[in-house]
Amino acid sequence: MDRLDNTVRPYAWGSTTALPGLLGVEPTGEPQAEMWMGAHPGAPSRTGRGTLAEVIEADPRRELGDAAVAKFGPRLPFLLKILAAGAPLSLQVHPDLEQAGQGYADEQRRGIPADAAHRNYKDANHKPELICALTEFDGLCGFRAPLAAAALLDGLGVDSLKPYVDLLHARPEEAALREVLTAILTADREQMARTVAEAAAACSRLGRAYAPYADIAHHHPGDPGVIAAMLLNHVRLQPGEALFLGAGIPHAYLDGLGVEIMANSDNVLRCGLTPKHVDVPELLRIVRFEAGDAGVLRPEAAPDGEEVYETPIDEFRLSRYVLPEGTTAHDLTRATPQILLCTAGRLRAGEFELTPGRSVFVPAGEKAEVTGAGTVFRATVVV
Repeated sequence: MDRLDNTVRPYAWGSTTALPGLLGVEPTGEPQAEMWMGAHPGAPSRTGRGTLAEVIEADPRRELGDAAVAKFGPRLPFLLKILAAGAPLSLQVHPDLEQAGQGYADEQRRGIPADAAHRNYKDANHKPELICALTEFDGLCGFRAPLAAAALLDGLGVDSLKPYVDLLHARPEEAALREVLTAILTADREQMARTVAEAAAACSRLGRAYAPYADIAHHHPGDPGVIAAMLLNHVRLQPGEALFLGAGIPHAYLDGLGVEIMANSDNVLRCGLTPKHVDVPELLRIVRFEAGDAGVLRPEAAPDGEEVYETPIDEFRLSRYVLPEGTTAHDLTRATPQILLCTAGRLRAGEFELTPGRSVFVPAGEKAEVTGAGTVFRATVVV
């Protein structure tokens, strides 16, 4: 078992206080957006034996187990994070495995540099993800029904939005959502900036239902993503609730602190709320134009006290244990690699003390006994 020393990423949208508050340290005044736990080459966790990537590379079968290596190769197939959003993240989608493979091969063939700003596919992997709220957590996830989106837009009273409202009423669901999103993202930028300004002013007047979009517009004035965001479901997670974001589902995190787990990929296509590259034709190829509710997940309780967030993904499996005072030791040993993350209380995993924000890596089959009172998240794989 290895204690993990993890990198905090200072992205501009990060909260200045949420992550320091969890860790029990003084804020620096700078945004602290994500703390990464895993072996991602961008910021691998550090251990007493080197980085976690180096530890796994030196003996993947010992660290990951034969079954995980056979299924996923000699690498940890997930990345675990604590995410602290103080401002909206970009409105985005992720490709499925086949789309990622095709896109990556195409950009490699065309010789687009890996670090090019206009590159869409950094690897050939998909990027499903799960976010579990530690505090109240606001986000956007999936398309609203077209008539509900039309009502929200029409309620703004902005004349330049009327054509979108009419399309949402007149066309079948998939065609309506596709045509309106395409129109928003390809509109004249100056005209759209004026529309967004009018919409933002209306959102500020209209109260609670429009408050999330007023805040988005405050952070991203003039961005077409402000209008695109109104096509999506707004959801407020309570602590312990989660969202699963599969391929092609448009989404954005707006505010709050959560535990996030994802397949080990950097493939993101953006719809807006960002100064970064937006490739509209490729985005429209990836987005699933299907309306539905946001699909809030609540954990399924197992007899041993484990609470599992069920998803259709094998690259990761997230669960948690809420251990009260006086609980006897819990044996969390598994035949697969694990990261154990404490988010509340004071625990002991093997020889290591875990307080909020502290984590350990447990090799496949290594004994993992947890004692104490608190909450521990377990990240592992399905083999």
